[in-house]
Amino acid sequence: MQIGPYKLKTNLIVAPMAGVTDRPFRQLCKKMGAGLAVSEMVTSNSLLYGSEKTLRRANHEGEVDPISVQIAGADPKMLAEAAQYNVDNGAQIIDINMGCPAKKVCNVMAGSALLKDEPLVAQILQAVVKAVNVPVTLKTRLGWDKGNKNVPLIARIAEDSGIQALAIHGRTRACLYTGHAEYDLIAKVKQRAGIPIIANGDITTPEKAKQVLDQTGVDAIMIGRAAQGRPWIFREISHYLATGRHLPPPEVSEIHAVLLGHLADLYQFYGEQTGTRIARKHISWYTKGLTGSANFRHAMNQLQTREEQLAAIGDFFNELRRRGERLNYIQEEPEEMAAYA
Repeated sequence: MQIGPYKLKTNLIVAPMAGVTDRPFRQLCKKMGAGLAVSEMVTSNSLLYGSEKTLRRANHEGEVDPISVQIAGADPKMLAEAAQYNVDNGAQIIDINMGCPAKKVCNVMAGSALLKDEPLVAQILQAVVKAVNVPVTLKTRLGWDKGNKNVPLIARIAEDSGIQALAIHGRTRACLYTGHAEYDLIAKVKQRAGIPIIANGDITTPEKAKQVLDQTGVDAIMIGRAAQGRPWIFREISHYLATGRHLPPPEVSEIHAVLLGHLADLYQFYGEQTGTRIARKHISWYTKGLTGSANFRHAMNQLQTREEQLAAIGDFFNELRRRGERLNYIQEEPEEMAAYA
């Protein structure tokens, strides 16, 4: 899988996720076998360039190449300026968001709302490609709703505009994240496309990854929610695709160390107070489905300091280690789930 001059080490890509794919998470997924990790969405509004959040999202210090930054907006000129701003700050690939279904994004005619205006799509893509000297990619959906699945036309516009890779989520905007992703239309786009096509949506296991690759013939797959709390899914998929066999579950001691390393990066990146707050959701994702985790996660949300978090995690993983050498996911009991809710 190649995007411009960048040959990816694997054809497994981390989907951009707001509030998730920050630098610590991207770095971790790359270590675990992802060939590319796309940043969380950066606004095209130049008034926000100086905000702490935007500056943090544009921080790629120490990140493994290639560095891909996703931008969002609805104005071609502003998006072109945002692309140049991010290239000046280290971006090596610019990704344009035309897939986000969130109301606050679609209400300003950005994200997947752009799929309703094909001429504007062309203007945006051409403006961004012209503005920067790095590869530009696009992430989109099947269309606005089930009656308007226009991704084949969007793909043609993208290729004609100079887009160098296209990621397609197998749902329409109207579907949000409900139902099941559909791959047949992605396969049709792949058959006609002259640029790399990436399939996204509901890829949660090594078997599903192989199924989607076989069904669609795409060049790569993009994994989002399934990597939350389980960044080692990339090495599991790579091993399965190469051998047809599953890796054994990871050892408890390894994942304890992975989590501690991830948290150390979060505390350093955000500062201790904000890092401790952001760490909660990651701790919850790492431990969901493990014995006793529902009560642990509920208690974790009450802890206010880094020291308290690390001590509780140590106790939890020591108990897991006492029960067995490797992680063992279970179906949580209804009362456990109720306690967490």
